Amino acid sequence: MALSAFVPNQRQLDGLKLASPFAWQIYQKQTTVAQRFLAEYDLSLPLVRSDFDALVRRFVGLGTTYYLDSIDEPMVMAGLRQLRQLLMLKWIWQDALSLIELDRLMQELSDFADACIQFSKDFIYNKLTKRYGTPQIKQKNKTIADEFAIIAMGKLGAGELNLSSDIDLVFVHIANGETDGTKSIDTHKFMKDLGRGVIKLLGENTEHGFVFRVDMRLRPWGDGSPLVLHTTALAKYFNQHGRTWERFAWLKARVVNEIGADFSYNLQQIIKNFVHRYYIDYSAFSALREMKAMIVNQQTQRQDLDNVKLGVGGIRDIEFIVQAFALIYGGHHVALAENSACLPCLTKLIELGYIEEQEGEQLAAAYRFLRRLEHAIQARHDQQTQQLPSGADELAAIATCLGFESVAAFRSVLDAHRQNVSRPFGRMVTDRQSPKQESLDIAQIYESLQDTLGDEANAILADFMNSKLVATLDEVSKERLNQAYPIILHAVLLHAKRQGVPAVMQALPRLIDLLEGICRRSIYLVMLSENPNATMRLIPMLGQSSWIARELAHYPVLLDTFLQKRYLHLPDRAELGNILRQSLLRVEPFDDESYLTAIRFFKKTQVLAVATADILGLRHIMKVSDSLTFIAEVVLHSALYRAYDELSKKHGLPLLQNGERATVDNCGFAIIGYGKLGGLEMSYASDLDLVFLHRIDELGETDGEKPISGMKFAARLIQKIITYLATQTRDGRAYEIDTRLRPSGNAGVAVISTWAFEMYQTQKAWSWEHQALVRARGLVGDDSVLAEFDRIRKQVLTTRRDVAQIRLDVIQMRQKMQTHLGSKSDNHTDGKHQFHLKQDSGGLVDIEFLAQYLVLRYARDYAELARWSDNVRIFEAAQTTGILASEDCKQLTDAYLQLRKKTHEMALSEQPAVVSDDQFGQLRQFVRTMWLEQLGDEAQ
Repeated sequence: MALSAFVPNQRQLDGLKLASPFAWQIYQKQTTVAQRFLAEYDLSLPLVRSDFDALVRRFVGLGTTYYLDSIDEPMVMAGLRQLRQLLMLKWIWQDALSLIELDRLMQELSDFADACIQFSKDFIYNKLTKRYGTPQIKQKNKTIADEFAIIAMGKLGAGELNLSSDIDLVFVHIANGETDGTKSIDTHKFMKDLGRGVIKLLGENTEHGFVFRVDMRLRPWGDGSPLVLHTTALAKYFNQHGRTWERFAWLKARVVNEIGADFSYNLQQIIKNFVHRYYIDYSAFSALREMKAMIVNQQTQRQDLDNVKLGVGGIRDIEFIVQAFALIYGGHHVALAENSACLPCLTKLIELGYIEEQEGEQLAAAYRFLRRLEHAIQARHDQQTQQLPSGADELAAIATCLGFESVAAFRSVLDAHRQNVSRPFGRMVTDRQSPKQESLDIAQIYESLQDTLGDEANAILADFMNSKLVATLDEVSKERLNQAYPIILHAVLLHAKRQGVPAVMQALPRLIDLLEGICRRSIYLVMLSENPNATMRLIPMLGQSSWIARELAHYPVLLDTFLQKRYLHLPDRAELGNILRQSLLRVEPFDDESYLTAIRFFKKTQVLAVATADILGLRHIMKVSDSLTFIAEVVLHSALYRAYDELSKKHGLPLLQNGERATVDNCGFAIIGYGKLGGLEMSYASDLDLVFLHRIDELGETDGEKPISGMKFAARLIQKIITYLATQTRDGRAYEIDTRLRPSGNAGVAVISTWAFEMYQTQKAWSWEHQALVRARGLVGDDSVLAEFDRIRKQVLTTRRDVAQIRLDVIQMRQKMQTHLGSKSDNHTDGKHQFHLKQDSGGLVDIEFLAQYLVLRYARDYAELARWSDNVRIFEAAQTTGILASEDCKQLTDAYLQLRKKTHEMALSEQPAVVSDDQFGQLRQFVRTMWLEQLGDEAQ
């Protein structure tokens, strides 16, 4: 049945006529053809890639077949151009009537371009192979067909083409060889002819117009260079000659046509290694300034001040902001590398916290408005321009099409959007170069340093600059040091003025260690010079924490965590899990080296943020410990399921005790945390006290090609987890692992069934092991195993005990610990006795033992005491149940938190948890009093 023609109403005709004289002319000249086309492809309906493939075949004369010999070049050129005119009519009409969203329009334009490119390549390739044969190359002693990749750059690469975009292309083939036909030619000539043929089919202007203007200038060396490169030449160019602005260009690179998996992978690796750096790459900002200056200069020369793309606050500015962050962080966040289009990448940058939410939303709104305006400008006459028209009638038509009642109202909204763009862009390329409202006259800084710091400090700085290390730096590193050094010295001077020379003298040696660590990896010097105001905050931090200073000197990649002020928001457990998952997306299965590096980097960056917040007093001590605990839990979760996944791929899934086969969700394993980890009270140097439980059939075999027993699977799983976390690498260990609290300690097996665990706890465990159980908590793994552990723990802790015996057991264990770990009576400095914050009488362990005693003594009658594993909530439960007076619980909690806060301070200063004996006197006396009230005087 024939489709009825599309007959537009007057409103629709008026809308088209107003929006585009170009489209109106198409409609008038081809009314019948246009109406039939729009009847088949209604204005309200979207088009997808398969639609465009079918349309291309139909318009070039193939119909439903793909027999390319049945058509010739004139048919292809005429058909593609006629199709483009009808599609342009459809898109412009849809846009004018607000029947298509911006994202949908850009995607359809890009899909149409992809379909045209793919068909043109296939057509010319078929034509050339008929004449010369198939291009062949030698690889690994095998003859294979050479392949031709058409790489889309810019807007087409990102799938965000506009109505009158040209298309930026780069042609690459695998390697040099020869064709296998009777008339043989080298593959380079074959591929060059193929490329030229594609350009002609798409870009040549005929009586029917063009399909797409093709721009090849983004290829290596630009105009005048070979039209086609092989992969080795491309990689060599990137390694030896690739410039930062080209990395911006290649951010959006995408292979358009179909190629083989090996060629595709090799090509993607070459591009990825060029565009994205493993380290945090702040050199992008320098290139951004150079490119912006060039654009502004061009605007001035052309008087192109009303360009919605290149003008101040225009589309290019938004793209530059997004691309700069994508270059800097794309090596660490695969989501940024995978979302090359402006709006999706901007969304990811907001999610990751690199751009503030309100500012990001303003940039997105501006981008959408400016792209719609760009479409409205180009729709007028099918011209590749982003210039607002000077004619009043033209401008009024555009304003009306965009829904404005007047040009003035349109101008007002446009200016507001431009301001919302120019502010953040201006900060990126201007404010980053120097500290706020501060002059960096290097001569003046040196003079002020001499007057303020004195000879010793200046000698330390002079020795560094005159050192052999600095003298032997390459030219790039020297230049970057010279750019960063005035900013660093300014920060030192400012710190001296605010905090005094002694504070600087504490920070200065640590600063020199940091500089010595980053001079040869000079990208970190760029990081400092690009973040001058953050660099000023760095110097006080180095003075306050030798731990942070050492971490930064050994792992300067962590500088970004501090400079970006990530300590202002400490992510919760769910956010941490998402951050780690994002960072692991580019880690391949069974690539243990990359996995170990990734989890160590994750842990270090997150712990550094916590430490910084701790030092600055931005988080309560309990929130600090929560964050440190959450970090460990997220790492454990990742390690458990990665190890489980790899073992199950190799050996299959184990059998559960109920006879069912395990799954990823019901894996049959769980990790139990004891001590600081179990009690949500981790510090910076805490190890992980772990116990591993399972509910699998130890004798049953896995169901893989290489089956093993359930017990062997369990043992290998635990060993793999410990290896992930505790192996010493160049980045250190993720965590020290202690499994001695498992049943039977070092004599016991590494992983035990929940049944065996219950038997041990109820029949064999010592009182000190039940004390340890108070602080135990299920962390990650199979929910049923975790639930069973909770049941066992509650059952054991709520068992009725002999009060006198439990009191004696707790006292004896406390005496034993104090004898071995507490400060000795002759342990003093300058004649003063010392107090060990943890182990001495009145310290942390006394408070912890009090909490454990209360649980073991009273949980039989007050089960609420057995609910929690952390001391603070145990004391809250003791208050609620009336076991202890409210004021006593409050003072115990305050004492505990004060001592913990002090241990954190000592850890960050890399000092032992020991202070002079006259500190915390009143606090310690209260703890002793509470001990005497509850347990008697035997422990004192």
